[in-house]
Order: sequence, then C-alpha cells, then structure tokens
Amino acid sequence: MEKLKQLLQRRENRICADCSAPDPKWASANIGVFICVKCSGVHRSLGTHISKVLSVTLDKWTDDQIDSMVEVGGNSQANAIYEAFLPEGYRKPHPDSSQEERQNFIKSKYELQEFLEPSLRIGSDAAKHAANTSHSSSSKSEIGMIEFIGILNVKVIGGTKLAIRDMSTSDPYVVLTLGQQKAQTSVIKGSLNPVWNEELKLSVPRQYGPLKLQVLDHDMVSKDDVMGEAEIDLQPMINAAAAFGDPEQLSDVQIGRWLKSDDNALTTDSAVMVTGGKVKQEVSLKLQRTESGELTLEMQWIALNM
Repeated sequence: MEKLKQLLQRRENRICADCSAPDPKWASANIGVFICVKCSGVHRSLGTHISKVLSVTLDKWTDDQIDSMVEVGGNSQANAIYEAFLPEGYRKPHPDSSQEERQNFIKSKYELQEFLEPSLRIGSDAAKHAANTSHSSSSKSEIGMIEFIGILNVKVIGGTKLAIRDMSTSDPYVVLTLGQQKAQTSVIKGSLNPVWNEELKLSVPRQYGPLKLQVLDHDMVSKDDVMGEAEIDLQPMINAAAAFGDPEQLSDVQIGRWLKSDDNALTTDSAVMVTGGKVKQEVSLKLQRTESGELTLEMQWIALNM
C-alpha cells in the first residue's frame, strides 16, 4: 500500500482523471487512474469487466492490483492514451458537472473508447453499435447505464442457535441479495453458532429495495438447505445519511433508527450512528421461515453523490 500512497501523492494524481475534482480517494485498478467519489459511481455502472473500482483508503488491494497501478503510472499516463484523440475544444466534465455529463464522458472514454487511438481499440464493432444505440436514445435503461448512489459494506459478524440441517449440526454460510447483485460468506463447517467477521460489498442503485439475506447449509451431494432468511430495510440508514450530509464533518452521534416491529425481523431497535466519520448501523435479526436462529451484522454506508 505504500507504493499506492506514493503514487497518489504525485501532482497529476491529486485530481480526478475524469473531472479534475481535488483529492480523489477512489481508483480504477485495471485502468490505472485515480478518480473522485462522483466519477467512481459512473465507473461502477460500467461493470467490473471495464473498470474495477476500489477505495484507496477503505478496500484491501492485492499486490497485482497495486503493481498494475504503478505500471500505468497514474492519471497523466492513462489520459495520454484514453484521451489521445479528444476533439479540439471538447469540454471534459468538471467537479460540479451533472451526473449525465459524467456518464456520457466516462462511457465514451472507457467503454466506447472514442478518444483512443483506433489501432488500440478493443471490440470496435461492438463499441460502434453501442455508440449508435446511445446516440439514438436518452434512456439510461436502454443504454445499460445504472446510476448508483452509494456502496453498502456489510460485515457479517456471526449467528447463534442456527437450525440443524445435518445429523446434529450444519455447515452455514450467508448470501446477501440486492437487486441483481449477490455476495456470500465462506462456509463454516459444523457450527450452529458460527463466527464469520467477513465484509461483503454491494453497490446500491437509485431505485433500491430491501437487502435480502439467506442462511444456507452447504451440502456436498445435494441442494443446499435453507436455514432461515430475513429482509433489511435500507431506507432508515440511507435517508438519515442524506439528511445529515458529509459524516466526516460530524462528531460521533446517532442520526437515525430502524424500529423493531411485528413486520420486520429485528430482535431490537437498530440505531444509525456516525462513528469516526462513517455512517454505521448494527443489526440483530431473528431469522424467518425457520425453527431457530439469529444473525448479527454491521453495515456501513458510503454515499457516492456527496
């Protein structure tokens, strides 16, 4: 990580590669550029096959990812390639540009490769087809663009008194689902009181529903058995964070609460807190559609539109 920090300290890397916003804290590990929080949301919408977005301060990087960033050299070198044929007089986005302006530019720059030297372009026929589609329609859904408003980090802490699905125990793991996205923990062998302490990451679109959770028993020879499920309402945390603004400017304080009721799986009220400049929420759930079991999570919300 020291190599990455040194790279970030270069003058050209102290502004976003796409809109020149100061102090970028995100990066596209496979492209090799440092980007701001607003542009990182657009990069995520392109898909990881185009841009693999990581936080410089929050995510764990592999040695290969860091070496790839160092090999590119940062924003100036990457832009010399991806903006080599930027039309004269073309206006790049600026820090206060609209989301649509960012989307159009970033899609053209990295996915359609419109400003890249023609001989270096990958899949030019597909890019031309995508360009024709994007120019003929302004609908985000038709051109495949999803606007993400934030990132949800979910730390699956552990479970207690989970249901038995084998002879006397179970091999549980947790699956989280948000829209079309899924993430899962590792399998804990032979435990009804497993401890994971694993972090899972999901991108949250503007139109989001509840976070769905399932606990399953891993089986080597047959279909995995369901050990319970629950739904988590994300609105209390996201709405509270939006109302209070930048958490880094706040002292440690409670900013919201999700109340236990007969209509949800909470075992107790769940407070939304700002702790150390981060929006967090601890959630304790009684698993539904099963004979027993509780699960404890800690969620962290990172807004992409601040």
